[in-house]
Amino acid sequence: MNVYFISGLGADRRAFQRIVLPPQYVIHHIDWITPNKGETLNQYAKRLTQFIDTSQPFALVGLSFGGMIATAMTAFVTPVKTILISSIGCAKELPWYFRLAGLLRIYKMVPQVLYNRPTELAHWLFGAKSKTERKALSTIIADADPYFVRWAIGAILTWKDKQRPVHLFHIHGGRDKILPIHCTTPDLVIGTGSHFMVWTHAGAISKALEQALQREW
Repeated sequence: MNVYFISGLGADRRAFQRIVLPPQYVIHHIDWITPNKGETLNQYAKRLTQFIDTSQPFALVGLSFGGMIATAMTAFVTPVKTILISSIGCAKELPWYFRLAGLLRIYKMVPQVLYNRPTELAHWLFGAKSKTERKALSTIIADADPYFVRWAIGAILTWKDKQRPVHLFHIHGGRDKILPIHCTTPDLVIGTGSHFMVWTHAGAISKALEQALQREW
């Protein structure tokens, strides 16, 4: 079965480089495309469906922002499974301070040049502790397109979907500081997992993905 991976905000396919699946699953990566001016999260998700071969059974795996995109995609395509990692299933699950920031349009006040600069705060928020983890996260952040990051933050904070779709399988970290676990309802919790657990807990995430893909709804 084809499995389409969608990375997090500002990240690319490198975020999944430690993930391993059994050979019966063919991994594809959906890379980010340039958003149109004023494009909503759902409109962007619809355009990304062009990269999916819908003639064959497929699954979606979305990380963080990619999980929100994968969730929105289900309005336009029908995956066999939709799996979220360190993400949320609808806008209602955003922390209250994110929703407030969206109402106040605070993200528009931040200079675009700051959106791809790794900081100690970013390391702490993502849970990157070791030298290797911090280097990997810093490289991913530094290589991000600041225009895309600014648009994506705005798209998240103005996301309108209020209902969590059925048939989601959600894997979340118990120590996620960016999307706190108490705001959402995951199916599987990685107790010591942070927002960067796709890297720091790659073995556990790989196993959880395999179980989710094999699981009968």
